[in-house]
Amino acid sequence: DPDSGDNGLLHYSLVRGRTDEFDINENTGQIFTVSVAGKTGTFNLEVQAADQGTRRLTARTTVSVTVDSSSSSNIVMLVLNQKINVVERNSAEVQRVLEDKLGWNVYIVDIYSKETERKARSSTDETQVKIIAFDEAHQEVPAEDVKRKLREQKGGIEEELEKVFSASVSAAIGEAPGAPASSELVAAIVLGVLLAGTFIAFLAYVLLDLRRKRKYGKQDLVKKVKIMEGIDNPWAVDKNGSLKILEKPEHMNN
Repeated sequence: DPDSGDNGLLHYSLVRGRTDEFDINENTGQIFTVSVAGKTGTFNLEVQAADQGTRRLTARTTVSVTVDSSSSSNIVMLVLNQKINVVERNSAEVQRVLEDKLGWNVYIVDIYSKETERKARSSTDETQVKIIAFDEAHQEVPAEDVKRKLREQKGGIEEELEKVFSASVSAAIGEAPGAPASSELVAAIVLGVLLAGTFIAFLAYVLLDLRRKRKYGKQDLVKKVKIMEGIDNPWAVDKNGSLKILEKPEHMNN
């Protein structure tokens, strides 16, 4: 808006769409997720920009947001000693405190507890908050940098969150679940297993074949030895166990 003063001051808002899963920075218009864990697909959001003049002028547009199933490796988990329903209710203030202390744009990816039952959700004093930070160029801040800054600002963060929750707060860095293996890695693992299985089957076949050849080779050798013994020995045992003289064939007498 080229106007000056209030007529050029724009505020952004989501007027239609998945407002429970997405939110927008009213001053910059930047859209971010609130909770899309386990969801994929394209979401259409209607965004409104309004100036702050006496006669407010507005304009709207539709923004399509595509959520894929991959997860960032720069997500950091912050563990708070607060009930999950309390953290959820004050998520905007938690985000504000983190942005103020870290100096980056911070978005809360997910808020969850190990306990899922309603009664446990209000009684378990431990909540995991997944966050991701973006710098001024809207690039993800490496997880290790976020963790380092969280450690440096731990005291200040806890002090400000105590004002939000009106209670003593402990903030610790947790271990976020690892990203799932890429399809290329999975394919490589499967191919490796198949090749290993094929090699083992081939090796087993070779060993069995060698054993079979050795077995039949021994049998042939025994037969040859028996034949040679029968020729060299003029006496042989018949099938009843009695001795008999081996008679030479007539053609040998001749």
